[in-house]
Amino acid sequence: MKITHLLSGALLTTAVLSSASSLAYDRITGKHFASRSEVFATEAMAATSQPLATQVALQVMRNGGNAVDAAIAANAMLGLVEPTGNGIGGDLYAIIWSAEDEKLYGLNASGRSPKSLTLKHLQDHAKEQGINKIPSHGPLPVSVPGAVDGWFEMHERFGAQPMANNLQHAIDYARNGFPVSEVIAYYMERSVPILSKFDGFSDVYMPGGETPKKGEIFKNPALANTLEKIARGGRDAFYKGDIARTIAAYMKEQGGFLSYDDLASHTSDWVEPVSTNYRGYDLWELPPNGQGIAALQILNILEPLDIAGMGFDSPEYIHHFVEAKKLAFEDRAKFYSDPAFNDIPVAGLISKEYANERRKLIDSTSAAKSYEPGNPPTDGDTIYMTVADKHGNMVSLIQSNYRGMGSGMTPTGLGFILQDRGELFSLEEGHFNVFEPGKRPFQTIIPAFVTKDGKPYMSYGVMGGATQPQMHAQILINMIDFGMNLQEAGDAPRILHSGSSQPTGSQMTDGGEVSLETGFSPETRRELVKMGHTLTHKVGPYGGYQAIMKDWENGTWVGASESRKDGHAAGY
Repeated sequence: MKITHLLSGALLTTAVLSSASSLAYDRITGKHFASRSEVFATEAMAATSQPLATQVALQVMRNGGNAVDAAIAANAMLGLVEPTGNGIGGDLYAIIWSAEDEKLYGLNASGRSPKSLTLKHLQDHAKEQGINKIPSHGPLPVSVPGAVDGWFEMHERFGAQPMANNLQHAIDYARNGFPVSEVIAYYMERSVPILSKFDGFSDVYMPGGETPKKGEIFKNPALANTLEKIARGGRDAFYKGDIARTIAAYMKEQGGFLSYDDLASHTSDWVEPVSTNYRGYDLWELPPNGQGIAALQILNILEPLDIAGMGFDSPEYIHHFVEAKKLAFEDRAKFYSDPAFNDIPVAGLISKEYANERRKLIDSTSAAKSYEPGNPPTDGDTIYMTVADKHGNMVSLIQSNYRGMGSGMTPTGLGFILQDRGELFSLEEGHFNVFEPGKRPFQTIIPAFVTKDGKPYMSYGVMGGATQPQMHAQILINMIDFGMNLQEAGDAPRILHSGSSQPTGSQMTDGGEVSLETGFSPETRRELVKMGHTLTHKVGPYGGYQAIMKDWENGTWVGASESRKDGHAAGY
């Protein structure tokens, strides 16, 4: 039940049970909103969005694999048990702490657009359909899937055991079956009206005429066969072998443009992570084509403010956070794109000097309807998981099909769906993110890593589209400014602003909407409306969090996982 208020011309929709005291927890320690304690272990830790994947990661490390092996194994497993968020038809990004090198490595394993597809074709199609964007499903938004190449890049550089060992767990579960969890069953069923019209989807995900229900055993023998070919033949089995030929033939039948040559010529890139320091902690993100640096921009804008003094459940904090987000996302809409096609002023965007200029635009008492992007000085649904091993290696990895299960394009006999990341290209000529053949689209998926005094401190991420940089910033603010522990920082009610200008070209002119999770007080909501914010209540879009922290004082790993979904952190 909801109550809708009209106050000072702004719409406010709140849940009846909006106070923190309404949460169904009665813990004797920790914050009142905490769902559980942190997880502690001495040797190794894994935190993923599915319990079975977490167990696979731990098993790999117990059997002699390291954190990279475990991350690959868990990601392969997640593609099976959580097809609503990821799979080998999608892209991958990772930040890896190498204990041996005492250094962070960044991997961009995202794919590029088909070389034979043109901007004019997309513009003509949009005009015919009466839309101003690339469609969200079908053959046109499909770009090269980069995840498998990402696995082999990680493994070649850091892996400790054969790749076949890493993939065997997912192969066995795919062939023998696994019980589907509640949240995944829900999202699979919701995908049917959109995706079941595409050839191949029903064969894989509706074997009995409907998607599996909660607790039912689901098997994907086609995916088992595909993973076996990859285990035997390496990355070339996917990008240059029968799998690539099957994908290309299927896409041609569907009227698509992704070709064998697009797959065969794909490469991943090792990139340098970039960072900003927030109150003594260095937050590291990958540079564009992803949106990670938006989190750095938000924190830079907020750092000089007395956030702790404002208080967590205060209109002052939420107002300033939302305005900082708006400013960062205007730059996101203009600049974040494929650096191979644009000169992106990353250093300028994440500089403290630029943040100081942008901060001056915020009115501390009134919400802005719009901001213009800045002029920085010049010198870019999902799963998130993290793993740490006994050697001190840590992996922060995120992987996605984009819109839940992806484009709906399900190549014959392969057991997975291709991503629809190409939807995020702009059709506006001259835009940084305009579609071009062989170009990487703007990406939403971002892993994060925190160091302190040059030592690894925390590996974390929050899955969920444009939610991600907002929540990256909020997790750190919760811990550093508000004194929350690793689990509490993820359980705390979240702030989500939507409606900023988009990398596809759409503009924000009305200030957007602020969604506050249950737990913020009615008084705070009322004051935000007085400031001119439009508040709405949404269920579900606040992201999914996993994290691992190094406790240097006690020599242990600390794990935390998402209580809103099926997340699971465990160690030994």
